[in-house]
Amino acid sequence: MSNAKPLRKIIHVDMDAFYASVEQLDHPELRGKPIAVGGSSKRGVVSAASYEARKYGVRSAMSSVLAKRNCPELIFVKARFDRYKEISKQIRGIFYDYTDLVEPLSLDEAYLDVTVNKKGNPSATLIAKEIRQRIFDETGLKASAGISVNKFIAKVASDINKPNGQKTVNPEEVDDFLEMLEIRKFYGVGKVTAEKMYKYGIFTGKDLKTKSLEFLEDHFGKSGGYYYHVVRGIHNSPVKPHRTPKSVGAERTFSENLSSEVFMLERLDHIAEELERRLRKSNIAGKTVTLKIKYSDFTLNTRSKTLAYFIADKSLIMETAKDLLYQEELHNSVRLLGISLSNLNTKEEKDEDNRDSVSVQLRFDF
Repeated sequence: MSNAKPLRKIIHVDMDAFYASVEQLDHPELRGKPIAVGGSSKRGVVSAASYEARKYGVRSAMSSVLAKRNCPELIFVKARFDRYKEISKQIRGIFYDYTDLVEPLSLDEAYLDVTVNKKGNPSATLIAKEIRQRIFDETGLKASAGISVNKFIAKVASDINKPNGQKTVNPEEVDDFLEMLEIRKFYGVGKVTAEKMYKYGIFTGKDLKTKSLEFLEDHFGKSGGYYYHVVRGIHNSPVKPHRTPKSVGAERTFSENLSSEVFMLERLDHIAEELERRLRKSNIAGKTVTLKIKYSDFTLNTRSKTLAYFIADKSLIMETAKDLLYQEELHNSVRLLGISLSNLNTKEEKDEDNRDSVSVQLRFDF
């Protein structure tokens, strides 16, 4: 017990339907109506949906055609990222009034470590409530929050009482909370993985906990170790104020399907040029080039090649992407192409190697 580390107080703040809510905030005539931020063309994709639209099954990343089919009254609104960034900056300003340990995940969500905070408030629950109220008072937008001993549990908890709610998982509640949780609600378990887990009789955290580390690694690869530890409440990744990117990429969805590799190479050249610009701007290079291909039937194919040296130059990126394109025959026409660079020349802290279980009972006020 004497060697146990004090438990942290982590808050995950997640804005409710952020892009759509901003549009309804700025355009009162849209309030209470089903709206989708994104393009309405046959190639359009929903970036965000209001809660009124979600009742009809409209979700982000859904094709606009399917969204309109699900909700004939759906109103499409063009994205205004400059406006979203403006409000996001305002919200982060609120976070920094409480702690400098803020890790933004995107424009609409962030982790906060308030173990030691600028307000001297020992209750992370009360801090989260105060932050959510300030966000509403100062921006007119609503947020949800999860509060617990690590980032994983806090993120899962923030979904429990959405929208406009919060959930605290105290240290002594961690085991029961995770055991009762449906496996599809575990952060990091997507639809495909959940279906695979169902085949092995894993439907809840309690079921997952019965599986050995060896079993999970055998059936789920590197992710198996992650599942084994998080279901036991073990996740020691700290809140990182300056997150290091793991990859940099660029992609394009085409108005017409491409069936000619000549045309694909032409598009890839533009994508490689954009990727080079982003790499130069961030002073980043990488060794692994990944080509992303989405076919007209929406199936996704990725092909990667790791070089012996770091690259950031368009010509070298394009040369590798070309090799990957010709690596195997295309089985359909193509609607999207993308290139990303990973295995970057940045240093990422290894947070998961030295794990401690949160089951160590060090009581403090949440």
